[in-house]
Amino acid sequence: MDKHLHADLTAIACSSFADADKTLRVMDAGMRRVNDGAKLVGVARTVRCHEDFLAVIRALADAQPGDVLVVDTDGSRRAVVGELFSLEATRRGLAGIIVDGTVRDLRTVAGLRLPVWARGLNPKSGTTRDPGAVQVPVTCGGVVVNPGDVVLGDEDGIVVATAAEFAALVPTARAIEEREARVRARMAAGHALTDMLNLDAHLAALARGEASKLAFKLDD
Repeated sequence: MDKHLHADLTAIACSSFADADKTLRVMDAGMRRVNDGAKLVGVARTVRCHEDFLAVIRALADAQPGDVLVVDTDGSRRAVVGELFSLEATRRGLAGIIVDGTVRDLRTVAGLRLPVWARGLNPKSGTTRDPGAVQVPVTCGGVVVNPGDVVLGDEDGIVVATAAEFAALVPTARAIEEREARVRARMAAGHALTDMLNLDAHLAALARGEASKLAFKLDD
């Protein structure tokens, strides 16, 4: 990933990109961060498996610094990632791990800077008999993730897009954050949020059956 894009993605919140383009791929709310690691910014290295973590080992062996393991477990209940895989991912310089399924060994994983996401926890591990598939399109968090997609995750959730899509949205996402910073400053100074919105005009337009958009009205 281009270093300038990486810097922009690190600085800008997931919610700002989601506001900039409502069609972006956003993983569902069932995907939860299991530790307080760093912000997730990286390139997807995909895994498909079921009740078996052999494919995760394969992907981990080939992973490069900055990669994010994105694991589709096809509804598995058994854990396919634990402390040893997480420690190895940290040693290799991976950007994070996302498992649409369960992980384990939270006592260790919780203390890592490596961001780890999953649907839940399960002490029972998977088998090692099925090679699964790596670097193929997968479904994770309800969205399709392709090898090489860029994955961005923070406290609000995970957004997926191509590098080109993210790069095109950076100016809009940055402008959203700058505008909201101005709103927060005015609220801190005692101004009402509703006074900074076109709320009455928006409601009136909707009542007339007209197209309208709720927006801030900020005079510099």
